[in-house]
Amino acid sequence: MRLLTHNMLSSNIKGVVNGFPLKIEAGNVVEKQVDLNIDFLKNIFSKIEWKAFVDAAKTLGYSELPEDAESSLLDNQDFAGKFHHALLELHLEEGALICPETGRKFPVTKGIPNMLLHEDEV
Repeated sequence: MRLLTHNMLSSNIKGVVNGFPLKIEAGNVVEKQVDLNIDFLKNIFSKIEWKAFVDAAKTLGYSELPEDAESSLLDNQDFAGKFHHALLELHLEEGALICPETGRKFPVTKGIPNMLLHEDEV
């Protein structure tokens, strides 16, 4: 699971008011090369919740991102490369996503998060 995916997920358990961002419990993290696409990065930047993204990257062991950022930084090749790496090349292969409100763990297996709810959570 890429951090791009993580940044778009939230806990939808019945009664949960604050299901974002999901905490990450990292088991196995791998890096997979992806071609850099500046246009994609510029388009997706405004959709990213930056603080959640930086915290998630740190959880996966990547601390090269600034605490605050704005889209104009994408004109800087160094920043664009770091953003690209964290967003698209870091993959959580095994671990869990944890609801910040209930503590419910959603397993991540082979890079796929299982966000299915139990009957009593719907």
